[in-house]
Amino acid sequence: MSDALTRPAEAGTSAPPRPNAVVAVLALAGIVVSLMQTLVIPIVPELPKLLNASSSNTAWAVTATLLAAAVATPVVGRLGDMFGKRRMLLVSIVLLVSGSVVCALADSLVPMIIGRALQGLAAAVVPLGISIMRDALPADRLAGSTALMSASLGVGGALGLPAAAFIADRWDWHLLFWVSAALGAVAFALVLVIVPESKVRTGGQFDLVGALGLSAGLMSLLLAVSKGGDWGWTSGTTLGLGAASVLILLAWGWWELRSRQPLVDLRTTVKPQVLFTNLASIALGFSMFAMSLVLPQLLQLPEATGYGLGKSMLTVGLVLAPQGLVMMAMSAVSAKVTQAKGPKVTLMIGALIVASGYGLNILLMSEVWHLILVSCIIGAGVGFTYGALPALIMGAVDPSQTGAANSLNTLMRSLGTSFASALAGVILAQMTTDFGGTALPAENAFKVIMAIGAGAALLAFLLASFIPRRREAAPEAVADSPAGAAEVAGAKA
Repeated sequence: MSDALTRPAEAGTSAPPRPNAVVAVLALAGIVVSLMQTLVIPIVPELPKLLNASSSNTAWAVTATLLAAAVATPVVGRLGDMFGKRRMLLVSIVLLVSGSVVCALADSLVPMIIGRALQGLAAAVVPLGISIMRDALPADRLAGSTALMSASLGVGGALGLPAAAFIADRWDWHLLFWVSAALGAVAFALVLVIVPESKVRTGGQFDLVGALGLSAGLMSLLLAVSKGGDWGWTSGTTLGLGAASVLILLAWGWWELRSRQPLVDLRTTVKPQVLFTNLASIALGFSMFAMSLVLPQLLQLPEATGYGLGKSMLTVGLVLAPQGLVMMAMSAVSAKVTQAKGPKVTLMIGALIVASGYGLNILLMSEVWHLILVSCIIGAGVGFTYGALPALIMGAVDPSQTGAANSLNTLMRSLGTSFASALAGVILAQMTTDFGGTALPAENAFKVIMAIGAGAALLAFLLASFIPRRREAAPEAVADSPAGAAEVAGAKA
């Protein structure tokens, strides 16, 4: 391996501590960062009054986080490969804390949007944590640890909703962000003390043109997808942004293929194992988020509709919280299946579990326990799939590209959730029923979304079936990492 890939970690870095401590701290950091996805959900209906702004403008408190995360994830992943994954992990957590403090001090729209954007810039923590695990952990701990880290995306969101609803119901809403800042500070201190810096570096120059091009293309695409419902899907703004995203991303791809040190190695992304894993990730992101859109509304709609359950936001959080615990538990099972049968089989099993959960949801949606059962089944499937994805990616890329490759895979999942939100919004807006002069989503609208969620999971299963049975990467390309021996010996898909 070249000197660039074995460059020593920065001075002062101690030998890696016990693996359990590293895994616990990185998983905590992932959960803390994923909390921001659900942090504002309990107060979204109140934001226009709290910030003295229109509902269309306060929606940017959510959109800003989405856009910032999409831009930051691939960029920070690449910077981690170049200059140190732990270093960029710490920078990401600082941005989270800074954004939380800005939101905690905000009483108007502009600082709230700035703070939420800063929180979004921390989204690369999970893929960076997975990459650190590959470089630092013993081979026998890698599969289970990366599965847990990947699942932390869902765990934090599921556990954060009831906690956020509880705080928002009883105290001033600013406390939500003070708690977020405090948790971020704890995570920063623990990472600083316990997590070692990776010795695997690429060095070189940062592809600024590639970063700007990808950012512009993603922002245009996500703005069109996330705001198209408000602006109109056939409006000039929506269509213009959609067309601009296509042109910009095509130009960006042309640039990346000709760059000596690209932001994203597109030649690696078209390897069958990477390509079909990323495509399956989009479908899985879509499928997972569909549940997050359906179940809360079913729980909160009035009982008089005949299908709503008339529950509070706090009850919604408590119903969805077990899903996070199931995800965490299933990450360990996912790792064992991966070690025995390979990550491809694990991914396919998880996709089928998710599809079965949605199918059951179409039949069972009239009682609270129905929705708890469904959310746990889908959570189990997500725990399987999210544990397999990083194993598939790391089994196909060089250790020096782990940060960028995992970050791109995380971005693919985020794109899937964005598409799910847009499509579900259209369905719920079009399939309505009159309730006392108010148009509410019809029962069949929820069933259609569930059917689409099941279809997306089955699409992920189909895409996963095209992943090669054996890794494309040569064994020696991975064996130089501490986790390499396990990947060479155990990867069967």
